[in-house]
Parts: sequence; structure tokens; C-alpha cells
Amino acid sequence: MGLFTSINVASTGMSVQRLRTDVISNNIANATSTRTQEGGAYRRQSVIVEPIASKNPQWRTPFLDAAKDNGPGLGVRVREITKDTEQGRMVYDPTHPDAIQSGPNKGYVEYPNVNIVNEMVDMISANRAYEANSSVIQGSKEMFASALDIGSR
Repeated sequence: MGLFTSINVASTGMSVQRLRTDVISNNIANATSTRTQEGGAYRRQSVIVEPIASKNPQWRTPFLDAAKDNGPGLGVRVREITKDTEQGRMVYDPTHPDAIQSGPNKGYVEYPNVNIVNEMVDMISANRAYEANSSVIQGSKEMFASALDIGSR
């Protein structure tokens, strides 16, 4: 483990949480978009995160399975941003320009599958995780400063 490993790990977490916040903001902004470039209503997006595993860990912790060659890890990264395939709510409004023109759903408009309450809960979660990673960086800085102070005496 290097001196700045904790800061590097926390910074990856902060980057992921910033991207999550951007995606959530995009979902909220498009909560009423019934038309997209791909056609149809906007689909809710979500961020899939995965750990960045250390390929050659320098130390082992007793809490991880040694057979899997797990080390302390190097942080997290975004694996992909996915679109939710669940259908949005259908509202009967035959005068809407995006109303379905034929079939059993004639006159219905499909709205995005975005639930504002869920998005706000996700936004709070992303903000809290960002703050936690920021606290790790601040704690590491204070620890380094204390170590330098001890060394200068």
C-alpha cells in the first residue's frame, strides 16, 4: 500500500458518484420527455459500478477469500450506463402529438419510466457517498500532516 493509496481510492469513488449525480439529473430533466432521437419515450438510465481489483496485492486481509486472489482493491469504476427496459406509464390523451395512432393502445401516450421520488433518493445517496469519500481524503491529509509534524520534532 502506497502513501497516497487511500486518496487515490477515494478519488475514484468521488468520480463515480459525480457521474451518478449527472445521470440522475438527466433522468429528472427528462421525466416528461415523450419523444427521443431513438424514438419513443425517454428511458431511465442507471450507472453500473464495479471494483478495480488489484492484480498483484501487496498484503492480504483475513476477511477476503484468499482463493479468489482478492487484495485491498484500487477503488471503483463505471462498468456501463444502462437504460431501463421497463415500460413507462400510459396516459390516455388522443390530442397529444406523440399519442399512439393504431392498435390496442390507440390514443395513449407513453411517458418515461422515471419516478422523481426514487431519483431524489438516489441523488441523496450519491451526494452522501461523495461526501464520505471527501471525508476520507480530508482524513488522509490530516494524518499525513500529523506524521510530518511528528517527524519534524
